[in-house]
Amino acid sequence: MAEYKIAVIDGDGIGPEIVAQAIKILKKIENLSGNTFVFEHVLMGGRAIDEFGEPLPQETIDVCLNSDAVLLGAVGGPKWDNLPGHLRPEAGLLGIRSALGLFANLRPAILYRPLIDACQLRRDIAERGIDLVVVRELTGGIYFGERGFKDDGKTAYDTEIYSEQEVERIARIGFELAKTRRKNVISIDKANVLESSRLWRKVVERVAQDYPDIAFQNMLVDNAAMQIIRDPSQFDVIITTNMFGDILSDEASMTTGSIGMLPSASLGSSKLGLYEPIHGSAPDIAGQDKANPIATILSVAMMLRSSIHMPEYAQKIEDAVSSVLEDGYRTGDIMSEGKTLVGCEKMGDLIADAID
Repeated sequence: MAEYKIAVIDGDGIGPEIVAQAIKILKKIENLSGNTFVFEHVLMGGRAIDEFGEPLPQETIDVCLNSDAVLLGAVGGPKWDNLPGHLRPEAGLLGIRSALGLFANLRPAILYRPLIDACQLRRDIAERGIDLVVVRELTGGIYFGERGFKDDGKTAYDTEIYSEQEVERIARIGFELAKTRRKNVISIDKANVLESSRLWRKVVERVAQDYPDIAFQNMLVDNAAMQIIRDPSQFDVIITTNMFGDILSDEASMTTGSIGMLPSASLGSSKLGLYEPIHGSAPDIAGQDKANPIATILSVAMMLRSSIHMPEYAQKIEDAVSSVLEDGYRTGDIMSEGKTLVGCEKMGDLIADAID
C-alpha cells in the first residue's frame, strides 16, 4: 500500500465543482486499491489574486513541487479581465508550468461512440472514428517570448522564440507516445512564413530519423485546422508549438461532442505532472450544477497512468465514463434527444458508481 500526495488547485468559476467530482473518483479508487491519496488545497488564479494579490503564490509552487501530482480545475473570469497581464489569473498557469518544469502538454481527443450524435461533424465523418492526441510544447514559443509595448503604448509586440533543445525534447515525447498508439506522427508548423517554424521543422525531421517505424509528415497549421474538420480520423499524434497546440486542441475538442470531454496532462522530465481539463472556468454557469466534469475525471485517469503508476485503475475510470455515456446520461453540453440530463454532481456519482 502506498500514500500519494495530490496538490489540489480548485481554481475559479466551475473549477471547485468539477474538481470535487474528480476527488470523488480518486476516493473511490482509494477504497478499491487500498492506496491512500492525501489532498492539499492551494490557491492559484483569481482566488489567489483576491487573497494574496498575485495569481501564483510561492506557497502554491512549494506544495506542488512536494507532491506526486497536481489536480487543477480552471482559472480566470471577467472579474479579473482588466488587470495587467502579469497579474491576470492566466499568468498563474504560465508560471506554474514553468516553475514545475512541465514542457509537454498531452491533450487526447476521443469521440466516444455513444456521443456520435453530439459530434459537430457529419455523421459519416464521425463514424470513421476520432482518437488523436495533441502534444503541445508548453514552456516556449510566443507565450514565453519577449513582449511589451512601445511608441507610448501605441504598439504592442509578442515574440515567438524556440531553441533546438526545446523542439527536440517535445518531438521525442510525441514519437515515443506514437510507439504506443497507431505509429503515426504529424508535426504542425508555419514553416512557409516563420523562421521559428523553419527551425521547428528541421529539428523534428531530424528526430523522426530515429523512429523509422513511425509514419511521419509535416503539415502547415492552416491546412491542419481544415483537415481536423474534414477528416480527423487521419490524425494519431500531433506535435506542435505552444500557441498552435492551444488553438488546435480546442478545435479538436468540438469533434468529440464538447470541450467538456477533453482532459490534459502537463509533464516534464520527472513523474510530477499537472492534470486539468482543457476548458476554461465558464463563470456563466458556475454554481449551477451544470458543468461537465468528465474532462476533469478523465484527467485523473491520465494522472493514474503517468504520475501514480496505477494504469489498471486509469482504465477502470475510462471504462466507467464509457459505460455511463452508453447508459444515456448526459450533461447539458453533450445532451441529445432521448438521453437523460444530469448535473455535474450526479454525473460524478454515476461514474464513481460505475467503477468496480
